[in-house]
Amino acid sequence: MRRSALEQEIEEYRTLMEQPSSYEEGFDVKTVIGAFFVGFVMMPGAIYLGLVAGQELGSAAEWTTVILFTEVARRSFMVLKRQEVYVLYYVAGGLAGMAGGTALAGGAFAGFIWNQYLVQSPAAKTFGIQGQIPTWVVPHADSEALLQRTFIHRDWLAPIGLMMAGQILGRLNWFGMGYLLFRVTSDLERLPFPFAPISAQGATALAETTSKTETWRWQVFSVGSMIGIVFGAFYVGIPALTARLLSKPIQLIPIPFIDLTRNTETILPATPTGLTTHIGAMFVGFILPFWVIVGSALAAMSKLIINPALYHRHMMPTWERGMDTINTTFANDVDFWTSFGIGTGVAVAVLGTGNVIASLRRARQEQREGLRISTLKAPAGRGDLPLWLAFAMWFFATACCVWLCRILVPRFPIWIVMVYGFGLSAVESYINARLIGLVGTGISIPYVKEATFIWWVKYRGVDIWFAPIPYSNQGGTAAKFREVELTGTKITSVIKAELLMFPFLTCCSLLFWQFMWKLNPIPSAVYPYAQKMWPLNAMRSCLWLTSTNPDSPTRELFFKMLKPKVMGVGFSGSVIMYLVLVAFRQPLMLVYGVIRGFGGWPHSVPAEVLGACLSRYYFEKRFGRQTWRRYATVLMAGFACGMGLIGMGSVAITMVLSAVSPLPY
Repeated sequence: MRRSALEQEIEEYRTLMEQPSSYEEGFDVKTVIGAFFVGFVMMPGAIYLGLVAGQELGSAAEWTTVILFTEVARRSFMVLKRQEVYVLYYVAGGLAGMAGGTALAGGAFAGFIWNQYLVQSPAAKTFGIQGQIPTWVVPHADSEALLQRTFIHRDWLAPIGLMMAGQILGRLNWFGMGYLLFRVTSDLERLPFPFAPISAQGATALAETTSKTETWRWQVFSVGSMIGIVFGAFYVGIPALTARLLSKPIQLIPIPFIDLTRNTETILPATPTGLTTHIGAMFVGFILPFWVIVGSALAAMSKLIINPALYHRHMMPTWERGMDTINTTFANDVDFWTSFGIGTGVAVAVLGTGNVIASLRRARQEQREGLRISTLKAPAGRGDLPLWLAFAMWFFATACCVWLCRILVPRFPIWIVMVYGFGLSAVESYINARLIGLVGTGISIPYVKEATFIWWVKYRGVDIWFAPIPYSNQGGTAAKFREVELTGTKITSVIKAELLMFPFLTCCSLLFWQFMWKLNPIPSAVYPYAQKMWPLNAMRSCLWLTSTNPDSPTRELFFKMLKPKVMGVGFSGSVIMYLVLVAFRQPLMLVYGVIRGFGGWPHSVPAEVLGACLSRYYFEKRFGRQTWRRYATVLMAGFACGMGLIGMGSVAITMVLSAVSPLPY
């Protein structure tokens, strides 16, 4: 049976990094020291970095933690195994993110800071839901706990207790289901997981430096780090250092983008325009498949035509001249793009499911013809769990979430919660695990919960939006386990790391968010990214919350946003594009790129296109296709590390100034 070009490319990604022949334990005393370092040194800096530059979920701080430890080990004549390096990376962020509340995104208490803003935000007042958010989510807006900006208050007991339960159940859920998906998609189906080598290559490169067996990995990693350091000095360092010295931070490079919407509104009405100022977008162009980037560029250029055309046809009535990118985007979402996005999202879900079914059929045929040997048998020494235990962890966590929903929202039908937890979540997670394993990008069935709340059950009240409904997509976790495997790390290492991290880093999260919240209101002018982006996110959140609140004065705006005809256009357009590409044997990744572009802003597309063109037409020709792909993953890891180094140093100085400034001497 002849393999298609896509299958050949998949196999190339599968072999980007050699399969380890043995597995070793990565958890030891160094990991314990690393957890203390992350909690007391890196976490406060990462919190500040996220509020200033919007990098809460970036890997910069994670690689900073790892490289500092490797440098200390190198100068102490110690050798760090790549398994130890990867577990340090894991402790700093890594797999913990699948449970929510990563250490370097601010930990478990980060969500409470957002909730306290949401309940007090102008959007909550305008949309009439300020007094509707339940107190088991966040204290009411006039609570002393919020007025005094403190977590040490009895009004926080219920939210914190529920958060702790959610953190434990979330870890059981992602570990159980994620491990099962990994065994099926990686061990049985032999999918490539094209993005998994990024972290694995970085860990290998850093481990090589301590053993004095440096190869190309360390050289490429160093180049990326220097680029990150130079850029980070201007992008993060100067704003962070001047935030406490001046009334307004100095931004030599605007964060997070240059807004050109008001400048172009005459020729491009109702169109958000601008340029990202973060060169990380160019590195994304190095990594993502070329045709995904091309599709995103086509979508961005199409929006430059579509938005003005819709405006002149009076289909963008919410937009007004003088609006910036934030308000223009919100207005466009209400008038057109939310409905269009629902249609394209459904199309992606349908097409993705079809691809999964087709690839499963091909896999079975290859197995019958002897072209593929598949087995669920785990490699010896990898530290695998019994499959029944992983299933029991997932089942127990899901059952507990169903029980919590019964208590917190007793008016909501419990059988629907069970269908979500035990049925839809499992199916969607498997579909996503296969797609991420194939092309590095997953899907989600869009707005399923929303449709259930609004039209099927016709629920009344906003409490259902905050209930712990067990509808989770664990497809990405399979790729994380693939990272663990590629580094030759025993799976038991991450279990031990979790048992250490959860209680310790949760306490650190409480300590440092309390400190930052006391210094200044969040958001405020001291935190430019949060001040610019949080109001848009709050408006979007409140718009959905009003759909189940019959007393909201703006409820009609929500139903104005949903347009069945536009949804149909998005769905049919995506399907037709897919069929045309299949008929003319064009790259199918172009479809995913177009849908990705329609769902985002055009600001980062030029940088991504530049990176993709440099990758395809220069670096691949100079170094070779496979060699450059290996270089690109390590280069991106190094860039993230360099950004983290300069950012953490600047933030550390800033926090010291913030801590001592109130003192009289």
